[in-house]
Amino acid sequence: MKRFEQKVAIVTGGGGGIGSAISHRLADEGAFVAVIDMDLSSAGSVASDISAKGGKARAICADISNAVACADLVADVLRINGRIDILANNAGINRRGNLLTLTEGDWHACFDVNLHSMFYLCRAVLPHMIERGGGAIINTASQWGLHPAPNHIAYNVTKAAVASFTQNLARDYAPHKIRVNAVCPGEIHTPMLEAGVKRSGRTIADLDRLVPFGRIGKPEEVAALVAFLASDEAQFMCGSLVEITGAQAVA
Repeated sequence: MKRFEQKVAIVTGGGGGIGSAISHRLADEGAFVAVIDMDLSSAGSVASDISAKGGKARAICADISNAVACADLVADVLRINGRIDILANNAGINRRGNLLTLTEGDWHACFDVNLHSMFYLCRAVLPHMIERGGGAIINTASQWGLHPAPNHIAYNVTKAAVASFTQNLARDYAPHKIRVNAVCPGEIHTPMLEAGVKRSGRTIADLDRLVPFGRIGKPEEVAALVAFLASDEAQFMCGSLVEITGAQAVA
């Protein structure tokens, strides 16, 4: 399918596991993708892989926890591409610990990357989408924002805030035909998850056994959901929090 021909997408955290899958999926369907990441090497690798397959992409290194950097990258994409149709706010970090073990730095870092970046980027993109008469914003929340996991208070709270932010934004800008939705993944097999598994002494097989479906998710499965929400096939979806968990959240 080529649902995004002539469209331009911004994907944050585009060099990571889920972000790279989203970038590839949107590009495979015809979008020009601005791959945003703090690690220019990772973003560049994704953009190069997309180009090698005949797609269109450009890597941009940006600290999206900074308001000026967010405004600048949006202005840069508009200057070069002339439009922004899709914003996938996917970047996120996880700082583990309960309230008494978590540092203030970890708490603020989670909010800066997981939530404040969305505020900055949406504030920069919305005027353009309003002027164009619509657009799609897809935020990456988490099943843990809806069903908190123990000893992850900063991550859980920021992802719950992302869910609320999504629904507030959807309610305010639906009259402008701007559709704002969120995906809420469960355990997804990414490099970040693998690092956490190694620290805990568990294995991927241990996580698989916790999921009623029999395994944890794949980045490509989240990317497929993001692509659907960004597409015209989801025209009446606005303000939805879509869980993709293999039924783990209801087990």
